[in-house]
Amino acid sequence: MGVLFAFAMQGSFSFAQQRPNILLVMTDDQGIGDLGINGNPVLKTPNIDKFARESTQLRQFIVNFNCSPTRASLLTGRDSYRTGVVGVTESDHLMKASEVTIAQILANEGYRTGIFGKWHLGDHYPMRPTDKGFQESLVHKGGGIGQGAGPAGNSYYDPVLEHNNVSEKYKGYCDDIFTNAALEFMSEKNNKPFFAYLATNLPHFPLDVDKERADPYRKLGEHELNARTFGMIANVDYNFGRLMRALTDLGIADNTIVIFMSDNGPRTKRSKNDLYPDRYVMNLRGTKTSVYENGIRVPFFIRWPGKFKENKKIDNLSAHIDVLPTLIDAVQAKLPAKLKIDGISLMPLLTGQTDRLPAREIFLQGHTGPDPVKYIHFAVRSQKYKLLSPHDNPYGPISPLTPAEQNRAIAVLELYDIENDPSEISNIAKQNPEIVASLLAKYERWFDQVMTDRGPDPPQKIHMGTQFQPVVHLSRFDWGGPGAYKQGNKLGYWYVTSQPGAYKISVTHQKAVPGTTLYIRYNGEDVKKEITTGMSETVVDRVNFKEGNGKLEIFLTSAGINSGPLFVEVEKLN
Repeated sequence: MGVLFAFAMQGSFSFAQQRPNILLVMTDDQGIGDLGINGNPVLKTPNIDKFARESTQLRQFIVNFNCSPTRASLLTGRDSYRTGVVGVTESDHLMKASEVTIAQILANEGYRTGIFGKWHLGDHYPMRPTDKGFQESLVHKGGGIGQGAGPAGNSYYDPVLEHNNVSEKYKGYCDDIFTNAALEFMSEKNNKPFFAYLATNLPHFPLDVDKERADPYRKLGEHELNARTFGMIANVDYNFGRLMRALTDLGIADNTIVIFMSDNGPRTKRSKNDLYPDRYVMNLRGTKTSVYENGIRVPFFIRWPGKFKENKKIDNLSAHIDVLPTLIDAVQAKLPAKLKIDGISLMPLLTGQTDRLPAREIFLQGHTGPDPVKYIHFAVRSQKYKLLSPHDNPYGPISPLTPAEQNRAIAVLELYDIENDPSEISNIAKQNPEIVASLLAKYERWFDQVMTDRGPDPPQKIHMGTQFQPVVHLSRFDWGGPGAYKQGNKLGYWYVTSQPGAYKISVTHQKAVPGTTLYIRYNGEDVKKEITTGMSETVVDRVNFKEGNGKLEIFLTSAGINSGPLFVEVEKLN
Protein backbone atom coordinates (compact mmCIF):
# COMPACT_ATOMS: atom_id res chain seq x y z
CA MET A 1 0.00 0.00 0.00
CA GLY A 2 3.03 2.30 -0.25
CA VAL A 3 2.05 3.35 -3.78
CA LEU A 4 -1.10 4.91 -5.21
CA PHE A 5 -3.62 2.10 -5.56
CA ALA A 6 -5.27 1.96 -8.98
CA PHE A 7 -8.74 0.58 -8.30
CA ALA A 8 -10.06 -1.48 -11.19
CA MET A 9 -12.65 -4.22 -11.20
CA GLN A 10 -12.24 -7.31 -13.33
CA GLY A 11 -15.87 -8.22 -12.72
CA SER A 12 -18.23 -8.23 -9.81
CA PHE A 13 -18.39 -10.73 -7.02
CA SER A 14 -20.43 -11.03 -3.86
CA PHE A 15 -19.53 -12.08 -0.38
CA ALA A 16 -21.03 -15.14 1.23
CA GLN A 17 -21.66 -13.50 4.59
CA GLN A 18 -25.10 -12.51 5.89
CA ARG A 19 -24.36 -9.61 8.22
CA PRO A 20 -24.17 -6.23 6.48
CA ASN A 21 -20.93 -4.44 5.75
CA ILE A 22 -20.50 -0.96 7.19
CA LEU A 23 -18.89 2.01 5.45
CA LEU A 24 -18.63 5.09 7.67
CA VAL A 25 -17.38 8.23 5.91
CA MET A 26 -16.65 11.28 8.06
CA THR A 27 -15.23 14.54 6.76
CA ASP A 28 -13.25 17.07 8.80
CA ASP A 29 -14.57 20.63 9.35
CA GLN A 30 -17.32 20.37 6.70
CA GLY A 31 -20.30 22.43 7.79
CA ILE A 32 -23.93 21.45 7.39
CA GLY A 33 -24.24 24.16 4.73
CA ASP A 34 -21.30 22.83 2.72
CA LEU A 35 -23.46 20.60 0.50
CA GLY A 36 -25.52 21.23 -2.58
CA ILE A 37 -28.45 19.25 -1.21
CA ASN A 38 -28.60 21.53 1.84
CA GLY A 39 -29.06 24.58 -0.34
CA ASN A 40 -25.51 25.80 -0.96
CA PRO A 41 -25.88 28.06 -4.00
CA VAL A 42 -22.28 27.66 -5.16
CA LEU A 43 -20.81 24.34 -4.04
CA LYS A 44 -21.41 21.29 -6.26
CA THR A 45 -21.56 17.90 -4.53
CA PRO A 46 -23.45 15.66 -7.00
CA ASN A 47 -22.33 12.29 -5.60
CA ILE A 48 -23.10 13.10 -1.97
CA ASP A 49 -26.38 14.76 -3.00
CA LYS A 50 -27.43 11.64 -4.92
CA PHE A 51 -26.53 9.49 -1.94
CA ALA A 52 -28.52 11.74 0.41
CA ARG A 53 -31.62 11.37 -1.78
CA GLU A 54 -31.22 7.58 -1.54
CA SER A 55 -30.79 7.77 2.24
CA THR A 56 -32.51 8.65 5.47
CA GLN A 57 -31.44 12.17 6.45
CA LEU A 58 -31.13 13.02 10.14
CA ARG A 59 -31.56 16.79 10.11
CA GLN A 60 -31.04 17.45 13.83
CA PHE A 61 -27.83 15.46 14.25
CA ILE A 62 -25.51 16.84 16.93
CA VAL A 63 -21.77 16.34 17.42
CA ASN A 64 -19.11 18.02 19.53
CA PHE A 65 -17.74 21.33 18.28
CA ASN A 66 -14.22 19.94 17.80
CA CYS A 67 -12.46 16.98 16.22
CA SER A 68 -11.26 14.58 18.90
CA PRO A 69 -14.29 14.71 21.25
CA THR A 70 -16.61 13.88 18.34
CA ARG A 71 -14.38 11.01 17.23
CA ALA A 72 -14.18 9.57 20.74
CA SER A 73 -17.96 9.72 21.18
CA LEU A 74 -18.60 8.31 17.71
CA LEU A 75 -16.39 5.28 18.29
CA THR A 76 -17.43 4.55 21.90
CA GLY A 77 -21.05 5.69 22.13
CA ARG A 78 -20.07 7.64 25.25
CA ASP A 79 -19.88 11.31 26.17
CA SER A 80 -16.36 12.44 25.40
CA TYR A 81 -15.63 13.58 28.97
CA ARG A 82 -16.05 9.99 30.14
CA THR A 83 -13.46 8.85 27.59
CA GLY A 84 -10.86 11.35 28.80
CA VAL A 85 -11.05 13.32 25.55
CA VAL A 86 -11.82 16.95 26.32
CA GLY A 87 -9.90 18.86 23.65
CA VAL A 88 -7.73 18.48 20.57
CA THR A 89 -4.12 19.13 21.69
CA GLU A 90 -1.93 19.25 24.81
CA SER A 91 -2.76 15.68 25.86
CA ASP A 92 -6.48 16.57 25.98
CA HIS A 93 -7.16 14.36 22.94
CA LEU A 94 -5.68 11.14 24.36
CA MET A 95 -8.43 8.56 24.79
CA LYS A 96 -8.35 6.32 27.85
CA ALA A 97 -6.99 2.85 27.15
CA SER A 98 -9.96 1.30 28.94
CA GLU A 99 -12.46 2.64 26.37
CA VAL A 100 -14.12 0.06 24.11
CA THR A 101 -14.62 1.07 20.48
CA ILE A 102 -17.06 -0.15 17.87
CA ALA A 103 -14.08 -1.59 15.98
CA GLN A 104 -13.24 -3.82 18.95
CA ILE A 105 -16.84 -4.98 19.27
CA LEU A 106 -17.22 -5.72 15.57
CA ALA A 107 -13.83 -7.44 15.35
CA ASN A 108 -14.93 -9.76 18.16
CA GLU A 109 -18.08 -10.44 16.11
CA GLY A 110 -16.02 -11.58 13.12
CA TYR A 111 -15.81 -8.31 11.17
CA ARG A 112 -12.76 -7.12 9.26
CA THR A 113 -12.03 -3.60 10.54
CA GLY A 114 -10.11 -0.80 8.86
CA ILE A 115 -9.48 2.91 9.38
CA PHE A 116 -8.24 5.28 6.69
CA GLY A 117 -7.44 8.94 7.33
CA LYS A 118 -7.69 10.78 10.64
CA TRP A 119 -7.58 9.15 14.08
CA HIS A 120 -6.64 12.02 16.45
CA LEU A 121 -7.07 10.03 19.67
CA GLY A 122 -3.42 9.27 20.40
CA ASP A 123 -0.41 8.18 18.35
CA HIS A 124 1.13 5.96 21.00
CA TYR A 125 0.42 2.63 22.67
CA PRO A 126 -2.14 1.92 24.05
CA MET A 127 -4.18 4.52 22.13
CA ARG A 128 -3.42 3.78 18.45
CA PRO A 129 -6.09 2.47 16.05
CA THR A 130 -4.46 -0.96 16.07
CA ASP A 131 -4.72 -0.99 19.88
CA LYS A 132 -8.44 -0.16 19.67
CA GLY A 133 -9.74 -2.83 17.32
CA PHE A 134 -8.67 -1.77 13.83
CA GLN A 135 -6.92 -4.60 12.02
CA GLU A 136 -5.92 -2.40 9.07
CA SER A 137 -4.82 1.18 9.70
CA LEU A 138 -3.59 3.93 7.39
CA VAL A 139 -3.65 7.25 9.24
CA HIS A 140 -1.77 10.48 9.70
CA LYS A 141 -0.38 11.56 13.04
CA GLY A 142 -1.86 14.15 15.37
CA GLY A 143 -4.80 16.29 14.35
CA GLY A 144 -3.72 17.02 10.81
CA ILE A 145 -1.03 16.54 8.21
CA GLY A 146 1.61 19.23 8.63
CA GLN A 147 0.88 19.84 12.32
CA GLY A 148 3.37 19.51 15.16
CA ALA A 149 2.97 15.74 15.48
CA GLY A 150 5.20 15.44 12.43
CA PRO A 151 7.09 14.39 10.57
CA ALA A 152 8.57 17.81 9.84
CA GLY A 153 7.59 19.17 6.45
CA ASN A 154 4.74 16.70 5.91
CA SER A 155 2.09 17.90 3.47
CA TYR A 156 -1.15 16.87 1.77
CA TYR A 157 0.85 15.83 -1.30
CA ASP A 158 3.13 12.76 -1.13
CA PRO A 159 2.66 12.53 2.65
CA VAL A 160 4.33 10.29 5.18
CA LEU A 161 1.56 8.21 6.79
CA GLU A 162 1.35 5.49 9.42
CA HIS A 163 0.48 2.10 7.90
CA ASN A 164 -0.13 -0.33 10.76
CA ASN A 165 2.20 1.79 12.94
CA VAL A 166 5.01 1.94 10.37
CA SER A 167 5.85 5.27 8.74
CA GLU A 168 5.72 5.09 4.94
CA LYS A 169 5.99 7.65 2.16
CA TYR A 170 3.03 7.70 -0.23
CA LYS A 171 2.56 9.23 -3.66
CA GLY A 172 -0.42 11.40 -4.47
CA TYR A 173 -2.99 13.56 -2.69
CA CYS A 174 -4.00 12.58 0.84
CA ASP A 175 -7.75 12.19 0.22
CA ASP A 176 -7.09 10.05 -2.85
CA ILE A 177 -4.61 7.89 -0.95
CA PHE A 178 -7.01 7.24 1.92
CA THR A 179 -9.87 6.46 -0.48
CA ASN A 180 -7.68 4.10 -2.49
CA ALA A 181 -6.76 2.24 0.68
CA ALA A 182 -10.43 1.97 1.71
CA LEU A 183 -11.33 0.65 -1.75
CA GLU A 184 -8.60 -1.94 -1.57
CA PHE A 185 -9.79 -3.02 1.88
CA MET A 186 -13.43 -3.24 0.80
CA SER A 187 -12.63 -5.21 -2.34
CA GLU A 188 -10.67 -7.94 -0.56
CA LYS A 189 -12.33 -11.28 -1.29
CA ASN A 190 -13.35 -12.62 2.05
CA ASN A 191 -16.41 -14.24 3.57
CA LYS A 192 -16.28 -11.86 6.51
CA PRO A 193 -18.23 -8.58 6.58
CA PHE A 194 -16.20 -5.38 6.87
CA PHE A 195 -16.31 -2.18 8.88
CA ALA A 196 -14.50 0.53 6.91
CA TYR A 197 -14.03 3.88 8.60
CA LEU A 198 -12.90 6.50 6.07
CA ALA A 199 -12.15 9.62 8.11
CA THR A 200 -10.78 11.96 5.49
CA ASN A 201 -8.83 14.98 6.71
CA LEU A 202 -10.54 17.28 4.18
CA PRO A 203 -11.48 20.13 4.20
CA HIS A 204 -9.38 20.80 7.33
CA PHE A 205 -6.66 23.46 7.17
CA PRO A 206 -4.20 23.89 5.52
CA LEU A 207 -6.34 24.49 2.44
CA ASP A 208 -4.15 22.57 -0.03
CA VAL A 209 -5.94 21.29 -3.11
CA ASP A 210 -5.35 20.93 -6.84
CA LYS A 211 -5.78 24.12 -8.86
CA GLU A 212 -8.34 22.34 -11.06
CA ARG A 213 -10.59 21.75 -8.04
CA ALA A 214 -10.52 25.32 -6.71
CA ASP A 215 -10.52 27.26 -10.00
CA PRO A 216 -14.25 26.83 -10.77
CA TYR A 217 -15.04 28.61 -7.50
CA ARG A 218 -12.43 31.31 -8.06
CA LYS A 219 -14.06 32.05 -11.42
CA LEU A 220 -17.39 32.48 -9.63
CA GLY A 221 -15.81 35.20 -7.51
CA GLU A 222 -15.59 33.23 -4.29
CA HIS A 223 -13.18 34.32 -1.58
CA GLU A 224 -9.91 32.39 -1.86
CA LEU A 225 -10.52 30.56 1.43
CA ASN A 226 -13.93 29.44 0.22
CA ALA A 227 -12.64 28.52 -3.24
CA ARG A 228 -10.02 26.23 -1.74
CA THR A 229 -12.42 24.78 0.82
CA PHE A 230 -15.03 24.08 -1.85
CA GLY A 231 -12.34 22.56 -4.05
CA MET A 232 -11.41 20.18 -1.23
CA ILE A 233 -15.06 19.23 -0.71
CA ALA A 234 -15.34 18.65 -4.46
CA ASN A 235 -12.43 16.22 -4.12
CA VAL A 236 -14.26 14.46 -1.27
CA ASP A 237 -17.38 14.25 -3.42
CA TYR A 238 -15.41 12.74 -6.31
CA ASN A 239 -13.94 10.05 -4.07
CA PHE A 240 -17.29 9.39 -2.41
CA GLY A 241 -18.66 8.66 -5.87
CA ARG A 242 -15.86 6.15 -6.40
CA LEU A 243 -16.83 4.41 -3.17
CA MET A 244 -20.48 4.15 -4.16
CA ARG A 245 -19.64 2.77 -7.62
CA ALA A 246 -17.30 0.23 -6.04
CA LEU A 247 -20.07 -1.10 -3.79
CA THR A 248 -22.23 -1.62 -6.87
CA ASP A 249 -19.41 -3.23 -8.85
CA LEU A 250 -18.63 -5.55 -5.97
CA GLY A 251 -22.27 -6.59 -5.77
CA ILE A 252 -22.56 -5.57 -2.11
CA ALA A 253 -24.41 -2.24 -2.25
CA ASP A 254 -27.64 -3.78 -0.96
CA ASN A 255 -25.85 -5.43 1.96
CA THR A 256 -23.82 -2.43 3.09
CA ILE A 257 -24.83 0.24 5.58
CA VAL A 258 -23.28 3.53 4.45
CA ILE A 259 -23.06 6.68 6.58
CA PHE A 260 -21.89 10.12 5.49
CA MET A 261 -21.30 12.78 8.15
CA SER A 262 -18.92 15.49 9.38
CA ASP A 263 -17.13 15.87 12.71
CA ASN A 264 -18.06 19.48 13.56
CA GLY A 265 -19.01 22.79 12.04
CA PRO A 266 -16.97 24.72 9.47
CA ARG A 267 -13.86 26.70 10.14
CA THR A 268 -13.08 29.80 8.12
CA LYS A 269 -12.70 32.70 10.50
CA ARG A 270 -11.50 32.74 14.07
CA SER A 271 -14.59 34.59 15.28
CA LYS A 272 -16.66 31.87 16.92
CA ASN A 273 -20.09 33.18 17.66
CA ASP A 274 -21.27 35.33 14.77
CA LEU A 275 -23.04 34.84 11.50
CA TYR A 276 -20.60 35.59 8.69
CA PRO A 277 -21.74 36.61 5.22
CA ASP A 278 -19.13 34.98 3.02
CA ARG A 279 -20.11 31.32 3.43
CA TYR A 280 -23.46 29.61 3.27
CA VAL A 281 -24.39 28.25 6.72
CA MET A 282 -28.16 27.65 6.48
CA ASN A 283 -28.66 30.78 8.62
CA LEU A 284 -27.09 29.05 11.60
CA ARG A 285 -24.91 30.84 14.12
CA GLY A 286 -21.31 30.08 15.08
CA THR A 287 -18.42 28.07 13.65
CA LYS A 288 -16.19 25.19 14.66
CA THR A 289 -15.34 25.36 18.42
CA SER A 290 -18.64 27.16 19.08
CA VAL A 291 -21.56 25.67 21.02
CA TYR A 292 -23.95 27.53 18.73
CA GLU A 293 -25.77 25.43 16.13
CA ASN A 294 -23.38 25.85 13.21
CA GLY A 295 -20.61 24.49 15.41
CA ILE A 296 -22.45 21.31 16.43
CA ARG A 297 -25.08 20.45 13.79
CA VAL A 298 -23.72 18.44 10.88
CA PRO A 299 -25.01 16.52 7.87
CA PHE A 300 -25.85 12.88 8.58
CA PHE A 301 -27.11 10.53 5.86
CA ILE A 302 -27.50 6.79 6.35
CA ARG A 303 -28.45 4.24 3.67
CA TRP A 304 -29.33 0.57 3.91
CA PRO A 305 -31.32 -0.48 0.83
CA GLY A 306 -34.50 -2.35 1.67
CA LYS A 307 -34.19 -1.53 5.37
CA PHE A 308 -34.26 2.27 5.55
CA LYS A 309 -36.48 4.52 3.44
CA GLU A 310 -35.01 6.60 0.63
CA ASN A 311 -35.08 10.40 0.84
CA LYS A 312 -36.69 10.31 4.26
CA LYS A 313 -36.12 13.38 6.40
CA ILE A 314 -36.13 12.95 10.19
CA ASP A 315 -36.07 15.91 12.59
CA ASN A 316 -35.83 13.85 15.79
CA LEU A 317 -32.83 14.84 17.92
CA SER A 318 -29.90 12.44 17.43
CA ALA A 319 -26.16 12.56 18.05
CA HIS A 320 -22.70 11.09 17.57
CA ILE A 321 -23.14 8.89 20.65
CA ASP A 322 -26.01 7.09 18.87
CA VAL A 323 -23.92 5.71 16.00
CA LEU A 324 -22.36 2.83 17.94
CA PRO A 325 -25.59 1.48 19.50
CA THR A 326 -27.43 1.92 16.18
CA LEU A 327 -24.87 -0.05 14.19
CA ILE A 328 -24.54 -2.72 16.87
CA ASP A 329 -28.32 -3.08 16.82
CA ALA A 330 -28.41 -3.18 13.01
CA VAL A 331 -25.89 -6.03 12.72
CA GLN A 332 -27.40 -7.84 15.74
CA ALA A 333 -24.17 -7.81 17.68
CA LYS A 334 -23.84 -7.70 21.47
CA LEU A 335 -22.42 -4.98 23.65
CA PRO A 336 -19.96 -6.06 26.37
CA ALA A 337 -21.97 -6.78 29.51
CA LYS A 338 -20.47 -4.03 31.69
CA LEU A 339 -20.13 -1.38 28.99
CA LYS A 340 -22.01 1.81 29.85
CA ILE A 341 -22.96 3.89 26.83
CA ASP A 342 -24.76 7.22 26.59
CA GLY A 343 -26.22 6.85 23.11
CA ILE A 344 -29.38 5.06 22.02
CA SER A 345 -30.18 2.91 19.01
CA LEU A 346 -31.91 4.83 16.25
CA MET A 347 -33.06 1.65 14.54
CA PRO A 348 -36.74 2.05 15.57
CA LEU A 349 -36.68 5.50 13.98
CA LEU A 350 -34.79 4.43 10.86
CA THR A 351 -36.95 1.38 10.20
CA GLY A 352 -40.22 3.27 10.71
CA GLN A 353 -41.27 1.48 13.89
CA THR A 354 -41.73 4.89 15.52
CA ASP A 355 -41.85 8.52 14.44
CA ARG A 356 -40.42 9.93 17.64
CA LEU A 357 -37.92 8.66 20.19
CA PRO A 358 -38.25 9.45 23.91
CA ALA A 359 -37.37 12.98 25.04
CA ARG A 360 -33.71 13.43 25.89
CA GLU A 361 -30.88 15.94 26.22
CA ILE A 362 -27.47 15.96 24.55
CA PHE A 363 -24.64 17.41 26.66
CA LEU A 364 -21.52 19.00 25.14
CA GLN A 365 -18.54 20.73 26.69
CA GLY A 366 -14.89 21.35 25.90
CA HIS A 367 -11.84 23.09 27.27
CA THR A 368 -8.05 23.24 27.30
CA GLY A 369 -6.01 21.72 30.10
CA PRO A 370 -6.38 18.64 32.29
CA ASP A 371 -9.13 20.00 34.55
CA PRO A 372 -12.62 20.70 33.15
CA VAL A 373 -14.25 23.83 34.49
CA LYS A 374 -17.89 23.64 35.46
CA TYR A 375 -20.27 26.14 33.84
CA ILE A 376 -17.83 27.15 31.08
CA HIS A 377 -18.42 26.55 27.35
CA PHE A 378 -21.13 23.91 27.54
CA ALA A 379 -24.45 23.25 25.85
CA VAL A 380 -27.53 21.25 26.78
CA ARG A 381 -29.55 20.49 23.65
CA SER A 382 -33.07 19.07 23.78
CA GLN A 383 -35.51 18.67 20.92
CA LYS A 384 -36.99 22.12 21.54
CA TYR A 385 -34.67 24.08 23.82
CA LYS A 386 -30.97 24.73 24.13
CA LEU A 387 -29.11 26.12 27.14
CA LEU A 388 -25.55 27.26 26.52
CA SER A 389 -22.62 29.03 28.08
CA PRO A 390 -21.16 31.55 25.60
CA HIS A 391 -17.39 31.76 25.51
CA ASP A 392 -15.53 33.39 22.64
CA ASN A 393 -12.19 31.71 23.34
CA PRO A 394 -12.90 28.30 24.89
CA TYR A 395 -9.38 27.06 24.23
CA GLY A 396 -7.62 29.83 26.04
CA PRO A 397 -6.42 29.21 29.60
CA ILE A 398 -9.39 28.69 31.92
CA SER A 399 -8.87 28.44 35.67
CA PRO A 400 -11.32 26.94 38.17
CA LEU A 401 -14.01 29.46 39.05
CA THR A 402 -14.49 31.07 42.40
CA PRO A 403 -18.08 31.03 43.79
CA ALA A 404 -18.53 34.61 42.61
CA GLU A 405 -17.26 33.74 39.12
CA GLN A 406 -19.59 30.75 39.01
CA ASN A 407 -22.54 33.00 39.80
CA ARG A 408 -21.53 35.38 37.02
CA ALA A 409 -21.16 32.48 34.54
CA ILE A 410 -24.63 31.20 35.42
CA ALA A 411 -26.11 34.70 35.14
CA VAL A 412 -25.08 35.03 31.47
CA LEU A 413 -26.36 31.61 30.30
CA GLU A 414 -28.40 31.77 27.12
CA LEU A 415 -31.59 29.89 26.25
CA TYR A 416 -33.00 29.40 22.76
CA ASP A 417 -36.15 27.85 21.33
CA ILE A 418 -34.37 25.85 18.63
CA GLU A 419 -37.56 24.65 16.96
CA ASN A 420 -38.76 28.21 16.33
CA ASP A 421 -35.42 30.04 16.37
CA PRO A 422 -32.76 27.77 14.82
CA SER A 423 -30.55 30.82 14.12
CA GLU A 424 -30.34 31.48 17.89
CA ILE A 425 -31.18 35.16 17.58
CA SER A 426 -33.57 35.61 20.53
CA ASN A 427 -32.14 34.74 23.94
CA ILE A 428 -35.20 33.85 26.06
CA ALA A 429 -33.39 32.96 29.28
CA LYS A 430 -34.77 35.86 31.33
CA GLN A 431 -38.34 35.13 30.23
CA ASN A 432 -38.07 31.42 31.11
CA PRO A 433 -36.15 31.02 34.39
CA GLU A 434 -37.86 27.69 35.14
CA ILE A 435 -36.60 26.15 31.88
CA VAL A 436 -33.10 27.51 32.54
CA ALA A 437 -33.15 26.05 36.05
CA SER A 438 -34.34 22.65 34.82
CA LEU A 439 -31.71 22.33 32.06
CA LEU A 440 -28.98 23.72 34.33
CA ALA A 441 -29.76 21.13 36.99
CA LYS A 442 -29.53 18.38 34.40
CA TYR A 443 -26.19 19.78 33.23
CA GLU A 444 -24.85 19.88 36.79
CA ARG A 445 -25.81 16.24 37.38
CA TRP A 446 -24.25 15.27 34.05
CA PHE A 447 -21.01 17.13 34.75
CA ASP A 448 -20.60 15.61 38.20
CA GLN A 449 -21.25 12.10 36.88
CA VAL A 450 -18.91 12.27 33.87
CA MET A 451 -16.17 13.72 36.06
CA THR A 452 -16.59 10.75 38.40
CA ASP A 453 -16.49 8.33 35.47
CA ARG A 454 -13.49 10.08 33.97
CA GLY A 455 -11.46 9.04 36.96
CA PRO A 456 -8.87 10.69 39.19
CA ASP A 457 -5.78 10.44 37.01
CA PRO A 458 -6.21 12.07 33.60
CA PRO A 459 -4.87 12.29 30.99
CA GLN A 460 -4.11 8.88 29.49
CA LYS A 461 -0.38 8.14 29.82
CA ILE A 462 1.94 7.37 26.91
CA HIS A 463 3.59 3.99 27.55
CA MET A 464 7.39 3.75 27.23
CA GLY A 465 9.34 0.53 26.96
CA THR A 466 6.61 -1.94 26.00
CA GLN A 467 6.97 -4.73 23.47
CA PHE A 468 4.02 -3.22 21.60
CA GLN A 469 5.92 0.00 20.86
CA PRO A 470 9.63 -0.36 21.68
CA VAL A 471 10.42 3.01 20.06
CA VAL A 472 8.18 5.91 21.06
CA HIS A 473 8.17 9.09 18.96
CA LEU A 474 7.19 12.17 20.98
CA SER A 475 6.28 15.59 19.64
CA ARG A 476 5.08 18.94 20.87
CA PHE A 477 1.57 18.01 19.76
CA ASP A 478 1.19 15.74 22.81
CA TRP A 479 2.80 18.09 25.30
CA GLY A 480 1.12 18.67 28.63
CA GLY A 481 1.14 21.90 30.55
CA PRO A 482 -0.99 25.02 30.37
CA GLY A 483 -1.14 26.20 26.78
CA ALA A 484 1.84 24.07 25.82
CA TYR A 485 0.93 23.68 22.15
CA LYS A 486 -0.25 27.25 21.67
CA GLN A 487 1.64 29.31 19.12
CA GLY A 488 4.67 30.92 20.70
CA ASN A 489 4.85 28.60 23.70
CA LYS A 490 8.11 26.66 23.81
CA LEU A 491 7.87 24.47 26.89
CA GLY A 492 5.85 21.43 27.85
CA TYR A 493 6.17 17.87 29.08
CA TRP A 494 4.74 14.44 28.35
CA TYR A 495 2.54 12.37 30.69
CA VAL A 496 4.12 8.92 30.53
CA THR A 497 4.36 5.56 32.23
CA SER A 498 7.59 3.59 31.98
CA GLN A 499 8.85 0.06 32.17
CA PRO A 500 12.05 -0.19 34.22
CA GLY A 501 15.35 -0.32 32.36
CA ALA A 502 17.79 1.52 30.16
CA TYR A 503 16.67 3.83 27.36
CA LYS A 504 18.31 5.64 24.46
CA ILE A 505 16.92 9.12 23.88
CA SER A 506 17.39 10.99 20.60
CA VAL A 507 16.38 14.66 20.60
CA THR A 508 15.75 16.81 17.52
CA HIS A 509 15.94 20.54 18.29
CA GLN A 510 16.79 23.93 16.89
CA LYS A 511 20.46 24.47 16.01
CA ALA A 512 22.38 24.90 19.22
CA VAL A 513 24.09 28.17 19.96
CA PRO A 514 27.21 28.33 22.15
CA GLY A 515 26.48 27.35 25.76
CA THR A 516 23.38 25.24 25.06
CA THR A 517 22.60 22.44 27.52
CA LEU A 518 20.10 19.57 27.21
CA TYR A 519 18.20 18.42 30.29
CA ILE A 520 16.17 15.20 30.78
CA ARG A 521 14.14 14.88 33.97
CA TYR A 522 11.78 12.08 34.97
CA ASN A 523 10.90 10.48 38.30
CA GLY A 524 14.10 11.48 40.08
CA GLU A 525 16.36 10.88 37.06
CA ASP A 526 18.16 14.07 36.07
CA VAL A 527 20.46 14.02 33.02
CA LYS A 528 22.47 16.97 31.75
CA LYS A 529 24.41 17.11 28.48
CA GLU A 530 26.27 19.96 26.80
CA ILE A 531 25.36 20.34 23.11
CA THR A 532 27.91 21.06 20.42
CA THR A 533 27.31 24.42 18.75
CA GLY A 534 25.44 24.09 15.46
CA MET A 535 24.03 20.64 16.19
CA SER A 536 20.29 20.02 15.68
CA GLU A 537 20.18 16.45 17.01
CA THR A 538 21.52 15.17 20.30
CA VAL A 539 21.62 11.54 21.46
CA VAL A 540 21.83 10.39 25.07
CA ASP A 541 22.97 6.78 24.73
CA ARG A 542 21.75 5.51 28.07
CA VAL A 543 19.29 6.75 30.67
CA ASN A 544 17.88 4.54 33.40
CA PHE A 545 14.20 4.91 34.13
CA LYS A 546 12.29 3.31 36.98
CA GLU A 547 8.88 1.73 36.65
CA GLY A 548 6.13 4.26 37.25
CA ASN A 549 4.19 7.29 36.06
CA GLY A 550 5.28 10.88 35.77
CA LYS A 551 6.05 13.91 33.67
CA LEU A 552 8.87 13.46 31.19
CA GLU A 553 10.60 16.82 30.85
CA ILE A 554 13.12 17.35 28.05
CA PHE A 555 14.30 20.88 27.35
CA LEU A 556 17.27 22.97 26.27
CA THR A 557 18.74 25.93 28.14
CA SER A 558 20.72 28.73 26.55
CA ALA A 559 21.51 32.12 28.09
CA GLY A 560 19.07 31.38 30.87
CA ILE A 561 16.15 30.71 28.49
CA ASN A 562 14.47 27.30 28.35
CA SER A 563 12.92 25.87 25.20
CA GLY A 564 11.53 22.48 24.23
CA PRO A 565 12.70 20.06 21.54
CA LEU A 566 10.94 19.51 18.23
CA PHE A 567 10.84 15.71 18.39
CA VAL A 568 12.06 13.04 20.79
CA GLU A 569 12.64 9.33 20.14
CA VAL A 570 12.64 7.11 23.23
CA GLU A 571 13.98 3.58 22.63
CA LYS A 572 14.04 0.81 25.21
CA LEU A 573 17.42 -0.97 25.15
CA ASN A 574 17.80 -4.76 25.34
